[in-house]
Amino acid sequence: MFLSSACLSSHGNRVCDRVEDLQRMSSLVSTSHLQLAALALGTVGWILCTVSMGTVEWRVWHLDNTTVISSGIAWVGIWKVCFISYLHVSPGYKEQFCHKFSGYDSSIPPEIYAAQGLLLIAMFMGLLGLTATIFALRNIYMGITHKTLITRFFLVGGCFYLLAGLCILIPVSWNFYSVTHNQSITFPPSYHMPSSPAAQEAGAAIPMGVVAVILLLLSGTFSLSYRFPVTTNVIVKS
Repeated sequence: MFLSSACLSSHGNRVCDRVEDLQRMSSLVSTSHLQLAALALGTVGWILCTVSMGTVEWRVWHLDNTTVISSGIAWVGIWKVCFISYLHVSPGYKEQFCHKFSGYDSSIPPEIYAAQGLLLIAMFMGLLGLTATIFALRNIYMGITHKTLITRFFLVGGCFYLLAGLCILIPVSWNFYSVTHNQSITFPPSYHMPSSPAAQEAGAAIPMGVVAVILLLLSGTFSLSYRFPVTTNVIVKS
């Protein structure tokens, strides 16, 4: 039996309106699963971007001379370089020394300064993408059927995700290229670092950045793929 007769009364109108709202909300929710996944992937990607930016292990240098760098290993990050030394330390103890890159130093390669700026931009872009996605999903799950508002926020969020992914991809690729070609860095004498290592390898920050790029690009693709559902008046059967 159809509910058309029930809709003739004021109480029936309220029931029909409520049913239509639930159907519209259900339709919106059913078309936003990829965008919900985009939020989850984007959150993980943004966290990995932030962690990799603060991680000192971008390049791992293996050194032959252990006079100052006792462990024979130094970690070159985008903000500082660190190594372990036993000098001026009590026997049986070791201490990690870090030298921060101060201002602009011509001896520091451009890929390090590029990574500093681009990762900061990526972190900001990723945060804006998450905010836009959360706002769009909030409207969907609250039943606010504003097509232009929802689609535009998913569009904006997707663009921010893609830009963030590209901003991470550039420094990660550039630094990985430097590692694979064993490129040297002429550090200032106060750093107590040789200009070139015996060998070097990619540190944990680089694969972490690669995963962040993949997740953010997927998030952007999922967000941009959103299509607002075409709803019709549905006759509900009792």
